[in-house]
Amino acid sequence: VQLVESGGGLVQAGGSLRLSCAASGRTFSNYAMGWFRQAPGKEREFVATINWSGTNTYYTDSVKGRFTASRDNAKKTVYLQMTSLKPEDTAVYYCAATATYTNTAPKFYDYWGQGTQVTVSS
Repeated sequence: VQLVESGGGLVQAGGSLRLSCAASGRTFSNYAMGWFRQAPGKEREFVATINWSGTNTYYTDSVKGRFTASRDNAKKTVYLQMTSLKPEDTAVYYCAATATYTNTAPKFYDYWGQGTQVTVSS
């Protein structure tokens, strides 16, 4: 599975962005998907995960109520809608695919995109 993120950019605090992650290769709907982020000098952290059908999602506490993960299996794309952005959301955002169940740990994900930069100014 090849993954390509897009949609990052520079936004003011309180603004919104929608990240997309387009997949190619093996059957996209076989995979649960995750979103992670990594800020400079910090470890990669879990943001959100969505199961293969899109019916179950799970978020880290810091983004609950602000971020929404969704997917369109026909388009082989997963999305992360981000609202009420804060400067602490600034990071490189990665999407990842796992053939197992939804998971918060990076080690369980088999495929990763190259990342897209999100910068939130105060």
